Amino acid sequence: MQSVASAIRAALLTGDPRAKCFAARDVARRWRMGKLAFEFDCAMPDAPAWPERPELLPPSQMPKRGKFGSERGRIALWHSLAHIEFVAIDLALDMAGRFGAEMAQIGGREFVSDFLYVAADEAMHFALLARKLQSMGTHYGALPAHGGLWEAAHGTRHDVAARLAVVPMVLEARGLDVTPATLERVRAAGDEGGARILARILDDEIRHVGFGTKHFLKVSESLGENPENKWKCLVREHFRGPIKPPFNDSARLAAGLSRAFYIDVAN
Repeated sequence: MQSVASAIRAALLTGDPRAKCFAARDVARRWRMGKLAFEFDCAMPDAPAWPERPELLPPSQMPKRGKFGSERGRIALWHSLAHIEFVAIDLALDMAGRFGAEMAQIGGREFVSDFLYVAADEAMHFALLARKLQSMGTHYGALPAHGGLWEAAHGTRHDVAARLAVVPMVLEARGLDVTPATLERVRAAGDEGGARILARILDDEIRHVGFGTKHFLKVSESLGENPENKWKCLVREHFRGPIKPPFNDSARLAAGLSRAFYIDVAN
């Protein structure tokens, strides 16, 4: 029987976006059906395979999107969202494959199950957004994309607590803050199909942040540390950017992320 680690590694090293989506969902399905051994017999790659396009640029070199009311602005928005969800597939896969053995000492198989579930969700989100781009006469890869999204994963590759603190509890939590306003802009423009996609993503991301928070609490407990203090220390050490209000406090609380974590580190 193939190990879950080798299946995850193969998915990470799949570069074609459509094939990566299939691979991520297949790993999650086989794991759920008991067709992958709970073994970690291979290391995760330092970086996943990605397609030649989009061109990846530093944040400072990213072109301005343009106004949302313009065709260019709308395409740029949906392309940016598609790229975020594409990278999120690898973030979830790497989380499960890189830290699954370590977290088994704390909570058994649950950590792997949760983050493979996330990977399958992110693959579905990307597929919806790629289809949305096609309906607009374009495709994923047609525009440049932010090249820094994997940096948070690479910089926390040796510390599961830091990875949980930064990726689900900062980066994905930020999505909870900004998505409602984007959804309303899309709906106000008469794009009900786009609004439904964003509503689905928002609902799923609450659950994803919840997984991250749940496992961060377990790690903190195992270390005998206060979770809020531990999180603040790790974010100050590993997250370069500011944590900006306004916050979607209700969505964050639904994910188990209370204001006690983030309110006094906000800029």
